Amino acid sequence: MGLSVRTKARSGRCYNPDMSKVRAKKIKLLLLDVDGVMTDGKLYFVPLPGAKLPPGTEAKLEQGGYGIPGEAVEVKAFHAHDGTAFSLGRLGGLQFGIITKRISETVHLRARDLKIEYVYQGSANKLQAFRDILQKTGLKAEEVAFVGDDIIDLPAMRACGLAFAVANAREDVKDEAHVITDHRGGEGAVRDAVEYILKAQGSLARAIDAYISDRTSIHEKLQ
Repeated sequence: MGLSVRTKARSGRCYNPDMSKVRAKKIKLLLLDVDGVMTDGKLYFVPLPGAKLPPGTEAKLEQGGYGIPGEAVEVKAFHAHDGTAFSLGRLGGLQFGIITKRISETVHLRARDLKIEYVYQGSANKLQAFRDILQKTGLKAEEVAFVGDDIIDLPAMRACGLAFAVANAREDVKDEAHVITDHRGGEGAVRDAVEYILKAQGSLARAIDAYISDRTSIHEKLQ
């Protein structure tokens, strides 16, 4: 968990590890990009005429760049380590949200599986989605963190209280991040972000103990 912390961003803003940890202590909600953060960024299209799409997304899909309208299934791979991160985060008191430009039933299913509270697909303007979430939650910007990998994420990263870039993010994105994860997108970067926040808040060890205890108890009941 030795995450690297930028000491100076290209914009001239200076950060240090202590300042980033202070920021992390305030975080109550972690927002994530999907492609390149929760996944490795690769998109796989499996031809399937009449494929199911999330409701209310047809108009945007016709514009191009958001997904394939009813002609294929967009397949993505998610890492199990990141799945555990959502459980640990909740045990530590965090909420979660995703903001992604693309639209796919795969993301809809993964978000439901992980019980992610705020799901924004088809959001090319991520700052607008970020502000909408602030309004819904009543949280301050400084209480929200964002994990990104590409330039479309920069407006939300600049507005939030703690900005993470994944290890293989574009350099422009790394330059404006407070923290850079050790792992690449789709390979445990979300876990890095969650553990960084919980460790700064002094709740990581308790969350891990609770996670293990909960699963041990369930296992014992099944014996």
